[in-house]
Amino acid sequence: MDKQLSHTEIEKQAAAREAVKFIKDNDVVGLGTGSTAFFAIQEVALLVKNGLKIKCVPTSEHTLSLATSLGIGMLDMSEVTAIDVTIDGADEFDAELNLIKGGGGALFREKIVASMTKKEIIIADSGKKVDRLGKFKVPVEVLPLALNYVLQQLRGLQGTGKVRMDGTAPFITDNHNLIVDTDFGLITDAAGLSEQLNQVEGVVAHGLFVNLTAMVIMGKGSETIVYGPK
Repeated sequence: MDKQLSHTEIEKQAAAREAVKFIKDNDVVGLGTGSTAFFAIQEVALLVKNGLKIKCVPTSEHTLSLATSLGIGMLDMSEVTAIDVTIDGADEFDAELNLIKGGGGALFREKIVASMTKKEIIIADSGKKVDRLGKFKVPVEVLPLALNYVLQQLRGLQGTGKVRMDGTAPFITDNHNLIVDTDFGLITDAAGLSEQLNQVEGVVAHGLFVNLTAMVIMGKGSETIVYGPK
């Protein structure tokens, strides 16, 4: 079955298999969203099937549905005050473990879960490592009534934003908001830009994750490389 996976998928799977080694019995585990987190959810399901006792917190409705279908016991985010380990993906990461996330549209819940997590583990294929963030546009989740104001503020921050579409209609998040994918060019100060975006009224969350990641496990072929403390 593994032979049918693409090169990128093999790297994602290798990273996922390494990441789940950090999960212990009775942990509360955060489950990410997206094509990379999909492999982690599958690996977690295997551990549960083999007797590991954990409860998991989803970062999206899609993740909740998938994990439940695989027999993983779930908790609502409102039921927990702390999460032991979260395994999630990223659209880009740099050597300082700054991330761009939100390509799957779950950035707000992903950021809340990351903020509650003692050990946030990001898994990625080798194509996600960059010298400087910004080739991937920064997703910004926006209250619909504030859209025009937020677009104006993003322009003031030298960002060019476009509302994410789902076919001919705007993409709607699990929280019933819009996403503005914003091009800031290559980002020289991720922490500074993150703070500026935090100050914009109407922005629910943005896809710059700064000082939230304990480690990145990157697949490289069928091997893995760990960035951050082991």
